[in-house]
Amino acid sequence: MIDVVGLRALRSVAALGSLVRAADQLGFTASAVSQQIKRLERQLGVPVLSPAGRGVVLTPAGQALVDRAPEVFQALERCADAAQSVADGAPRGVIRVVAFSTAVRGLLAPALPRLSSNCPDLRPRITEQDPEEALHSVDAGTADLALVHDADGLPTALPPSLVQRHVHTDVGDVVMHRTHPLARCDAPLAETDLASHSWVTSPPGTVCHQWFRRLFAQAPEEPDVRHLIDDFATQLSLVSSGEVVALVPRLARPPLGAELVARPLRRQPKREVHAAWRRSADTSPAIRALLAELGFPDSGRPR
Repeated sequence: MIDVVGLRALRSVAALGSLVRAADQLGFTASAVSQQIKRLERQLGVPVLSPAGRGVVLTPAGQALVDRAPEVFQALERCADAAQSVADGAPRGVIRVVAFSTAVRGLLAPALPRLSSNCPDLRPRITEQDPEEALHSVDAGTADLALVHDADGLPTALPPSLVQRHVHTDVGDVVMHRTHPLARCDAPLAETDLASHSWVTSPPGTVCHQWFRRLFAQAPEEPDVRHLIDDFATQLSLVSSGEVVALVPRLARPPLGAELVARPLRRQPKREVHAAWRRSADTSPAIRALLAELGFPDSGRPR
């Protein structure tokens, strides 16, 4: 019989391109992953990896094995779901969740007390991961559910083995000190209201920096960016000085307190948040319980 641990290791090496990256993703050492794959090769009687420079590539036999691996993992998932259904379908055990940081803060953290109260035998385990890595983790079977956001309006590519459901629309507001001139504006802010002010913003390469650049796409001059800070709590500490303002997603925003206020934009930047899981786990009581606490109590199949 094929070793499932070795098969999962081989699939991760194929997806990530190296033993080291696969080991990090699976939570093993590179040596342990190598041994798992060698055990798989002994069982099959054929090599599945071949050296390539400092890395490795799949042999034709290894590629054939990886191509059929999803069927194996889906069958195992259905077996587990069947066992849970026989045991009355109650959510129990561990559910492994991967999510980007602001989804952990704004969606998962508020849902955990309700989940604990309604499903005392279910134990969530949360790991912060960016959307692309999170989808790979679910696809590879090292996580059960991912919360991901679109990339600047473009949906994240979904592996065919996964399904997803829209769970939230996140929007960005401008945050400033209560004494700042923008704080006196009652109407949603237009791009022309923002041009003469100084900013702290997220670094280039982030969704929030793309939001910020779009605000000034038609401006005749570059905005006055004083600080580039990735952490939103740190951004707000700088906003408290009264010298800069910030564009902050609502999911990322801690309570503002008495010193700070948020003002909406006339054209609100937004990103869509989806939950994704394996098709073979569609009837999982644990996944359905967590989705219910995220605001989806129905038991129908996802759109």
